[in-house]
Amino acid sequence: MPTLPDKLPAIGATIFSRMSQLAAQHGAINLGQGFPDFDCDPALLEAVNRALHAGHNQYPPMPGIPMLRQRVAAQLLGTHGRAYDADTEITITAGATQALFTAIQCSVGAGDEVILIEPAYDSYIPAIRLAGATPVGVPMTADYRIDWDAVRAAVTPRTRALILNTPHNPSGTVASEEDLHTLAALAEQHDLIVISDEVYEHMVFDGQAHQSVARHPQLAARSFLISSFGKTFHVTGWKVGFVAAPAALSAAFRKLHQYTVFTVNTPAQWGLAEYMADPAPWQGLADFYQAKRDSFRRGLAATPLKLLPCEGTYFQTVDYSAVSDAPELEFAEWLTTQIGVAAIPLSVFYSKPQERRQVRFCFAKKAATLEVALVRLQALRP
Repeated sequence: MPTLPDKLPAIGATIFSRMSQLAAQHGAINLGQGFPDFDCDPALLEAVNRALHAGHNQYPPMPGIPMLRQRVAAQLLGTHGRAYDADTEITITAGATQALFTAIQCSVGAGDEVILIEPAYDSYIPAIRLAGATPVGVPMTADYRIDWDAVRAAVTPRTRALILNTPHNPSGTVASEEDLHTLAALAEQHDLIVISDEVYEHMVFDGQAHQSVARHPQLAARSFLISSFGKTFHVTGWKVGFVAAPAALSAAFRKLHQYTVFTVNTPAQWGLAEYMADPAPWQGLADFYQAKRDSFRRGLAATPLKLLPCEGTYFQTVDYSAVSDAPELEFAEWLTTQIGVAAIPLSVFYSKPQERRQVRFCFAKKAATLEVALVRLQALRP
């Protein structure tokens, strides 16, 4: 067999694939991978079905169908007060992961450095390395806040970009308005591009507002804002997302986008555009998931697991130190195989693994699924 170059020698299968496979093998409830186990709104399916039968089955325009881009622009204007031009500043993507990958590829190259706040979603580092750049991980504080002194110390003349993720996966914390002001000053000072992963933008709880880069003129002028219809509308398998960025950044993005995926599922775009005429589904998302969060946390309170704050996303992080001294990956595997509930260890989200005895659960599940998982977790003993 021919020898192939290994462009990512230090990277194997994702933790999500690994834990999902382990859960399937042992009949465990999968609270590891972040996807709902319930259906989306039937009205969305009907809208896509109408698009299929209306003949919307060929290539759409490369940046996405105009109506969907207009809906996104209207949503961003109404939510954050930022007017993005639907023609030149909104691009529909094959999910948020492709948007992140393409934004990184068009922003950095060989010799550049990219700062990422850790723990960080696992697709960031491979994309940075494939661009020829160097990832520079900056750990968050013990309570999962951005350590701005450490971020400033990590900036060098080679620093080209910074990846922000809020609401934050895996910790469930959210960035504050002060955080964005601090980031804006830092980005201006060092002329940084900001790649802002905001896929959980509509899942911010307890009356807080999502602090998007779109809300800050200085940041919006130098940022790629990335989000996901899959996360918002419970259709993660459709892999449809978007990126919003100033025209010059969008032009650079589209230059690469056209030679990677070129364009995105046509009937899904038409269906989403029709469905988004009514803002109620995404406007009610925070309340929907907050109710799930509150119920799940009440159940977890009857276990020896220590609850960490969950301010956004559909993830709950817990400290298991009262249950086990095992490293996080080992504990997550034991929890899956012996207790029957799959979780994700936070240590895998660092470039240099840190052990805090913490794992992450996904509560984007049916009430019945969570109830069974809680019964199993309540069998844990200190």
